[in-house]
Amino acid sequence: MTSYMSDAVSLQILLLIAVISHVSGVQKLTVTPERGTTLSISSTQAKDCKVCTGSGRSQQCATSLLLKDNSPVSLEFECPKPQDAFLVETVRNIECTTKSCSGHIIQADASSLPLQDFPRRFTWNIKASSLKAFKVDFTETRLRQISPSEGCPDKHTYSLRAFQTTGNIVVGKYCRGGTISNAQILNQGSFSLDVPAGQKLQHGQFDVSVGEEIKSLARISLTLPGDSLSSELLSPNYPDSFPDDDVMEWYFQVPDKFKADIRFVNVTQPQCLKKETAVEYHSKGRGALVESLDDPQPKQVQGSFLLTLRNCEMDRRRAHSPGLSLNFKVSASITSSSALCNVDLSKTEGLSLHVDNVRPDSDCEMKLNSETMKNITVVSKGELSFQDCLPGDVQVTATRVIECSYLKDCPKTPVKLLVPLLPSCLPAPLSSVTWTLRPDKDTTVKFVSPTGPLKQVIPGQPCNDSVLIKMDEERGPTIGLFSPKGAIQKVLIHTNVSVTWQSSMGQEALRTYFKHVLTATFEKEIQERYIFKVSLSRDTPVLVATPGWPVGMKSLSTVSWIVSVPPKMEAHLMFANLSQPKCKKSHTNIRVQRVGSPEEDYSRREYEEAERELTVSENFYLNMSNCVPEDGDFSVITKITLQKRTNVLLMIILSVVAALLVIFAIVLVVVCMVVRKKKKQLSHEVSIYNPAGTNFLPGQNGLPKTREDDESHVYDTIEDTLVYTHLLKKGAEIGIYGQSDTYQSFAGHTDSQKPLVSKDSSVNDKEAHQPYRFSSQGPPLPNRPPSHNQPMVSNEIYQTEKQSEEERSRNLGLRLEPEGGN
Repeated sequence: MTSYMSDAVSLQILLLIAVISHVSGVQKLTVTPERGTTLSISSTQAKDCKVCTGSGRSQQCATSLLLKDNSPVSLEFECPKPQDAFLVETVRNIECTTKSCSGHIIQADASSLPLQDFPRRFTWNIKASSLKAFKVDFTETRLRQISPSEGCPDKHTYSLRAFQTTGNIVVGKYCRGGTISNAQILNQGSFSLDVPAGQKLQHGQFDVSVGEEIKSLARISLTLPGDSLSSELLSPNYPDSFPDDDVMEWYFQVPDKFKADIRFVNVTQPQCLKKETAVEYHSKGRGALVESLDDPQPKQVQGSFLLTLRNCEMDRRRAHSPGLSLNFKVSASITSSSALCNVDLSKTEGLSLHVDNVRPDSDCEMKLNSETMKNITVVSKGELSFQDCLPGDVQVTATRVIECSYLKDCPKTPVKLLVPLLPSCLPAPLSSVTWTLRPDKDTTVKFVSPTGPLKQVIPGQPCNDSVLIKMDEERGPTIGLFSPKGAIQKVLIHTNVSVTWQSSMGQEALRTYFKHVLTATFEKEIQERYIFKVSLSRDTPVLVATPGWPVGMKSLSTVSWIVSVPPKMEAHLMFANLSQPKCKKSHTNIRVQRVGSPEEDYSRREYEEAERELTVSENFYLNMSNCVPEDGDFSVITKITLQKRTNVLLMIILSVVAALLVIFAIVLVVVCMVVRKKKKQLSHEVSIYNPAGTNFLPGQNGLPKTREDDESHVYDTIEDTLVYTHLLKKGAEIGIYGQSDTYQSFAGHTDSQKPLVSKDSSVNDKEAHQPYRFSSQGPPLPNRPPSHNQPMVSNEIYQTEKQSEEERSRNLGLRLEPEGGN
């Protein structure tokens, strides 16, 4: 009774909004859903108990109810103890963009206070943008994973779920107080809190933010040590199977002076159709370690690492076929280590080893030959000892100097630049090796990579390799940064040069790493300061930058690229990021010249407008030189791309053929237009013949017939240009016509001999008996000598049918066919 009165006092505010009564076994109350939430009341048992809304005839009862509106709703439960039959769930949605999320997880129960006697669940459904994960931060409270059958001491149990197309997956069940600092779930999922009936909700908040582009179902991050020095973890859906062909990740942050051990407590493995189950360990600065689930797992792991669990494509056809489930424990322990190392470098001339303490505030203590030092240099031999030195406390590097005063004193055979194999007792891996080559001023150093051409690494162009090669002038500017798998076959440098090999490989990988980086050869001097020999490939564009990019070239320095172009191909050059200075002395110059050609294909100085693109069809030199800048720098990036060579001769032939076709078409159109226009003109250009003093005008029905039955000798119209011209020309050649253009009358003319008549012009009666003249629009008569004057009647067109062939032959002499075939 005392407990009941105490609870009644604590719920005075609750009674203002909840009215509870028991009338004939029916419990009544009023709830108001919070804005932006969904309140779900669902039955957890198959009992005859319903929840009702409304009253009278409008009352509705069901085994579940969903409330969304932010307004009071009266509820009735038709059973004595509804809290044993119903679960109350409050759901809120959170949406994340690529930059932020619409809210956070805030534990509050304003809308479910009247339902405190019921078991309650608070769920936040969270959705990330495409291919992204959302992140829930537990830094303030930390969580620890428990088995599905366990409960939490404070009666607050958290759950993480991932929503996939194949279904919902329980990532894990958690309590407060542990080592888990945050969780990321790919794309969609939920975070929920279960509180038993009668338990007051603890207020709190978990921040929700945009996660990474993870490639797994989820990633749980832990910090060791946290509240405890060990953590027990379970695979998703435990003890049921982990999803088919899926990936789960756990990231462990292990502080300095701690080492981690991994132990598998319980493992079940499936029958695989494709791939294999595996566990992978990834550490920064170290290569990946892949282990099967049956193998012993790593011990004494230093530094943070990522543990990845991979499932295979499981065979589910067999009855009772086990899936994949894993229960494992990760524990951290403090270690105090000491190591003794004997280093011998005497076999390599000029080689030195350097061990530097990069964290003076650490507990790392280093000694050389029993003498404590912060920085150690070993030239030949030495005994080194390390006490409590972690990999992050020290940096290990090596240097070698190769020097010759004259070319005759330089090594006659190529010098191999090798990464030295150092003892494994060193606390950190070898991070870099630097070779310094100092030839005399008349000597050039040539570098060739034994593993294939090099690639120039330009800022913004990532190198997909764990090894970088840096070339610098000794105590001077940087020449360039290079990585394997490129197009630069040789590098020639006419100055003292330092070559630095840098690696991001870890300790384990470097212990077995013995690498031939470059081969150096001493040769006669070259005119340029730097020469790069480039061999192009068909599918990969090549980017080359001036030495020191993005810083400008050294004053008055020169660089050349000798580029090899495969047969039937041509190189397309594009000058990008071109920066020209204002020169104080001399000029900058960019020149392109084909190998063997006396003429330059391209040449530009700083004051000339440079073309951005150029195509070269043969092997060529690309040469650049700098001036003494007064203001600004000279720097260029050149992109060289191979493309199929254009057949110039074929293009010329095709162009000529196309031009001829166009000209032919134009001529054809012009001829057609001229002929059409001429025909229109000729339809109006006619001559009038007046026989026997009678006028005949155009439009009349022909000429009067003197011979009633035979009109074969009568012509209606004949075009002057098609008939008269060639007949008159032929007549002139054979002496028929004279020089006069007057029609000559002759004796014995009869009406039956009719000249050609046209229909388009008229003459008056007075002109009928005048000598006939050709129309002024007709073609002119040819010039004839006086001896050729003959009566026009002699022309064969004007002979009557009664004249015999023999008579015409006597008049005309030898018969000639007129031109034109008429």
